[in-house]
Amino acid sequence: MDIGLIGLPRSGKTTIFNLLTHSHAETSAYGGKAESRKGLAPVPDERLDWLAGLYQPKKLTPAQLQVVDVPGLARGESQGPNRFLNDVRLVDALIHVVRGFESELGEGAAPLKDLEDMELEIGLSDLDLVEKRRERLKSGKKMTPENRHEMELLDILYQALEEGRRLDQLDLAEDDRRLLSGYQFLTLKPMIWLLNLDDDSFKSGDYPDRSAIQAMAAEKNIPLVLMAGAIEQEIQDLDADDRAEFMRDLGVAETGTARLAKAAYDHLGLISFLTAGEDEVRAWTIERGTAAKEAAGKIHSDIERGFIRAEVVAFTALQEAGNMVKAKEQGQVRLEGKEYVMQDGDIVNFRFNV
Repeated sequence: MDIGLIGLPRSGKTTIFNLLTHSHAETSAYGGKAESRKGLAPVPDERLDWLAGLYQPKKLTPAQLQVVDVPGLARGESQGPNRFLNDVRLVDALIHVVRGFESELGEGAAPLKDLEDMELEIGLSDLDLVEKRRERLKSGKKMTPENRHEMELLDILYQALEEGRRLDQLDLAEDDRRLLSGYQFLTLKPMIWLLNLDDDSFKSGDYPDRSAIQAMAAEKNIPLVLMAGAIEQEIQDLDADDRAEFMRDLGVAETGTARLAKAAYDHLGLISFLTAGEDEVRAWTIERGTAAKEAAGKIHSDIERGFIRAEVVAFTALQEAGNMVKAKEQGQVRLEGKEYVMQDGDIVNFRFNV
C-alpha cells in the first residue's frame, strides 16, 4: 500500500514524511524540487510492545506502509502534465497535509482555502481525464455496447465533477469501479486530511475555520487528523519515560503519527494480525474481511497452500490472561478453519503441511 503525502508548498509535508518514516530529509524550500521521496513508515502498535515484553523475541517487526513525499503542488498546476500529478496518480491513497501555522514567509494560516484549492485542483485533473476519454470514444469508428456503457458512466462522472463532488461520493457498482480503476482518478482514491498546526492551536484544539473544515470533512466523508509537526519532533526524540510524561502534560494518549496510522487503517479498510514467539514478534497487514487461509499466504505461499487450521487468540484475551498457557487453560485459544474471517489483533499460529 503506497500512501502519497500531498500539499501546497511550505505546508510541513516533508516534516510529516520525516516523522512517519524516521528520515532526515531536507525540508527547507522543498516546494521547488521536482522529485518525490519514498520511505517505509512503521505503524505504531502498542500490542507489539506488550508481546515483545512477554516473549523477549530476537526480532520485532511492525507493519509498514510505503509513504511517498510528492513535490508541493503550486496552484493552477492541474491543467497539463506535471510531476505532481504524474507521481500522485501512482499511489493507492492520499494524505493532504494542510498548513495550520504561520509560514516562515509570514503568511497567515488559511487551511480552509488550502483545502478548497487542493480539492479544486484534483477535481479539475479528473475532469480533464474524463473529457479526453469521452472524446476518444466519440471519435472511434465503432461504438460497442461496452463503449456505450463506459460513455454513460463517464457522463455521470462528468456531471459530478462539474458540481464539485468527489468521485468517491458516488454510489458506483463494483464492476464500474473496476472499469474505472485504470484511470487512477484522484478523487476516487481514499483521502485523509492532516491539519498541521502550531503548538498553541494544537494544545487548544482551536484553529482557523474549524467549524467549516469539520463540516466539509463530514460532508465528503474524509477523516480529519490534527497534528503539530514541531511537537511531534520533540516527542520522537525523547526516551520512552520522558515521552510518556510529555504526552501526559499535553493531555494526549497517543502520538500524532499513531493517530494518523489508525485513521489510515480504518479509512482504507485495513487491519493487522500478529504472530508471536521467541524468534520474532510481527504485525501483518491485511484487508478487513480476509479469510484465515488467505491471511496465511501473507506470511508464505506454502502456508496458504498447505493450510490445515489456524490457532487463534484475541490480543485482549491473551493480555488479560497474562500468557499463552493461561489463555489456553481459560479456553481463549481456539482452532479456526480456512473460512474464518480474521479480526484485528488476532494472534495466530498457522498449522500447515506441504
